Amino acid sequence: MSADIILVIVIATALAFDFTNGFHDTANVVAASISTRAMPPRVAVVFAAIFNFVGAFLSLKVAATVGQDIVNSSTVTMTVVFAGLIGAIAWNLATWYFGLPSSSSHALIGGLVGAAFAADGASAISGEGLLGKVLIPGLIAPVLAFVVAGTAIITAYVIVRRQRPGPVNHGYRLGQWLSSGLLALSHGTNDAQKTMGIITLALVAHGNISPDHFYVPDWVVVTSASAIALGTWTGGWRIIRTMGSRIINMDPAQGFSSQGAGAAVILAASHAGYPLSTTHVISGGVMGAGAAKRFSAVRWGVAGNIVFAWILTIPAAAIIGGIVYGVTEIFGASSALAHCANEGLSLLPEEPLRADNQRRFV
Repeated sequence: MSADIILVIVIATALAFDFTNGFHDTANVVAASISTRAMPPRVAVVFAAIFNFVGAFLSLKVAATVGQDIVNSSTVTMTVVFAGLIGAIAWNLATWYFGLPSSSSHALIGGLVGAAFAADGASAISGEGLLGKVLIPGLIAPVLAFVVAGTAIITAYVIVRRQRPGPVNHGYRLGQWLSSGLLALSHGTNDAQKTMGIITLALVAHGNISPDHFYVPDWVVVTSASAIALGTWTGGWRIIRTMGSRIINMDPAQGFSSQGAGAAVILAASHAGYPLSTTHVISGGVMGAGAAKRFSAVRWGVAGNIVFAWILTIPAAAIIGGIVYGVTEIFGASSALAHCANEGLSLLPEEPLRADNQRRFV
């Protein structure tokens, strides 16, 4: 099998992951709006898909983190990238089947880390990048969203406490169109970039891009944005039910506050280059908006199951990624790849590193 065919397979797998990311994380964006009846379900999903697509073009800093700061890009092979993607997709599908809103982002990172570790050991992993840009932000972000959403809902109730419920709820439902749009925009900005980083990592492994001049080609941005938007459009209805009603029964003010808090945290993280889990963040926002109104309003048993899924995600995806890498080694995919690379078999020309043909990180 030629190196070019393997590259095409890896890119197709990355876009498949991007698609599963879209339908897996649809609930993060639309569940609150559907639950409070601010939007009809189909309208909410299409609305989210459009803003997911637009958001993917806002930044490339998260793509740089995924492509450069988690594993050593100069030693990663296409087989490693493929195995990591399969690990992430497998975990996404498993948690989707059981209706658990786990992290697609952490599944991708876990799969990549597991495959790289299986290939080259601990030296292939950037411990500093994994800790500083994934694990620590992953712990802080949902707590921050919890606090922000709780503060927002308390403030909202103080402002409208003397107003009639009917007009207040109507106003917050209108506000949810704005907060839902911002949340979808932030989701596209953060999550689509992870696939961009993975595809670019595959291009580095193939030799199209130098690891010393890491950039994301425009076609990678467009295809990644399209895949996640299409996945969002198909919807993840099992998880929408969990996010929309099983954690808390939201009123419009809580929906607006949780979505606004989630959007603020994710957009700030994207600006800093942190590949956050939108699932973690919006779940924290939903819990914060519920607990601030009444602590018992949150179904903590369901919330605990979600947290348990979060804890399992990186190690589970890493194990799957490592196993897939081992299987490909057994069947000789890596040997075929190395042979083709040594023979110089390439159907895709290397892209020139020119300023007019690249989207650099700033």
